[in-house]
Amino acid sequence: MATYSMSDLKKGLKIELNGIPYKIVEYQHVKPGKGAAFVRVKIKSYLNGKVIDKTFHAGDKCEAPDLEDKKMQYLYNDGEMLHFMDTATYDQIALSEDQVGDAQKWFIDGMNVDILFHNGEAIGVEAPSVVELKVVDTPPNFKGDSQGGKKPATLESGAVVQIPYHILEGDTIRVDTAKGEYLEKVK
Repeated sequence: MATYSMSDLKKGLKIELNGIPYKIVEYQHVKPGKGAAFVRVKIKSYLNGKVIDKTFHAGDKCEAPDLEDKKMQYLYNDGEMLHFMDTATYDQIALSEDQVGDAQKWFIDGMNVDILFHNGEAIGVEAPSVVELKVVDTPPNFKGDSQGGKKPATLESGAVVQIPYHILEGDTIRVDTAKGEYLEKVK
């Protein structure tokens, strides 16, 4: 397994400390007037999502985590667990709603998602960055609705986003899952 020293650290790098995989979300190289330089980072845990501060000095080392991304198909939610299938091997796994997090509000049956594995065990799920979903409930348009305004819409996955007034029930739209924002109507 690869090891990283202080000089290898940068934003976005995945590291492992005490058996827990982290991603560096903020990076700052500090060179004080007196003493040795050091690196101050904020790292986010892949297991529970907590962000912590960590300081690395010259000579400190950390491991590269054994992480693997797999494309899997979302099958269904049984009320307690969400079920996914590897489309190559047809193996199925179930993850709790806590493990999946907010990403589940974008899932519809049959959608492909990225599942992150650490040492062979599933630890997290990411929805695609852009999804196409059908509007199932939105208020009707009224004469005089402003062109630049927005109205709430419930999508087939259950998520609620703000959409322009010209979008109607039954229309399919593209949504940015990271921001939870309407992008465009699908023609």
